[in-house]
Amino acid sequence: MPAYHSAFNEEPDVRQVGNMGILPIRTRIRGPAPIADPSQPDIIDETLDLFRANSLFRNFEIKGPADRTLIVLILFISDCLAKLGSARTVPTQIEASKSLNTLSVESFPVPGDAHFPLNSHYSPPASRADAEYLRQYMTQTRQELAARLVEKLYADGTGKPSKWWMSFQKRRFMNRSLGS
Repeated sequence: MPAYHSAFNEEPDVRQVGNMGILPIRTRIRGPAPIADPSQPDIIDETLDLFRANSLFRNFEIKGPADRTLIVLILFISDCLAKLGSARTVPTQIEASKSLNTLSVESFPVPGDAHFPLNSHYSPPASRADAEYLRQYMTQTRQELAARLVEKLYADGTGKPSKWWMSFQKRRFMNRSLGS
């Protein structure tokens, strides 16, 4: 059974930095990301929807630039769940939000950096300006993804994270981690 791919691979005129797609997102967080149509799902919604299914796969055939963005965001969700799962006590929604927001803005490697775990599948940005743009875009998407992930984790109103989401904290998509 093949993994689930991004529907945004078919989008025309998507800007690419290296070979990673810069896709529009719905957000109130400042940054360089293009603004998405509020009535349509964006790459972050798609990542949250596909995370649990795709995290069961060890292999993933990349079919376009949106898949590369999807992979990085899925790996970031894995790191978020691992961070919440490693806490000494079960974090409240506010604690989880603070913790994941901190994780999302921490320094992280982008394609082309020595410590980026998937450099063999990603082209480095063409210039330093492109690399900085990609870093800012990824920071913005990570912040928005962290905020939406906390909403999903605590959607049941019990004040505890969903056990169905937290059961994926030790599972690694493609047996990789961003190392955040």
